[in-house]
Amino acid sequence: MSDVHGSSKFLVGIFDDDDVVLKAVKEVRNSGVRIQEVYSPFPIHGLDIALGHPRSRLGIAAFLFGLSGTLTALALTFYTEGFDWPMIVGGKDSYSPVIYVPVIFELTVLFCALGMVGTFIVSNGMGPTVKPLMYDLRTTDNKFAMAIDLSKNNIGESDIEQILKKSGAAEVNVKQF
Repeated sequence: MSDVHGSSKFLVGIFDDDDVVLKAVKEVRNSGVRIQEVYSPFPIHGLDIALGHPRSRLGIAAFLFGLSGTLTALALTFYTEGFDWPMIVGGKDSYSPVIYVPVIFELTVLFCALGMVGTFIVSNGMGPTVKPLMYDLRTTDNKFAMAIDLSKNNIGESDIEQILKKSGAAEVNVKQF
């Protein structure tokens, strides 16, 4: 299954329809097989729940990035207008946060957007030097692939292949990385 170089042997079930693959995920998991991942040319509603993925914590990260942008904008405007270059315009206070709402909003959105892009890249293991694992090129067009790492399953290869075919796989291939 896994050799000293870290390569793994995968069994890849190819499906023709999104409803079939969603139903197959439930059947395959119920039969005791651990699914590595399911690849699809478009999002399938409910697939993350069927795969048993926990609820995403990206919302918490987005809030924290936005909060850091807001605090940075408040500190920037307070420092520049209150200490570094105070200007009295129209007899008003030298620092009034109400007039800086657009600046605060824009820095909040900027920090949140850039932070989420960085979080997405890091959490998905992406980058300019990372070579993606392609289980089947047709998953970018019209097919759905269910990848099963044989080294992480106690069930034999032929048994998993039968489970995949029984659950609706149009074909089952072996892929070595």
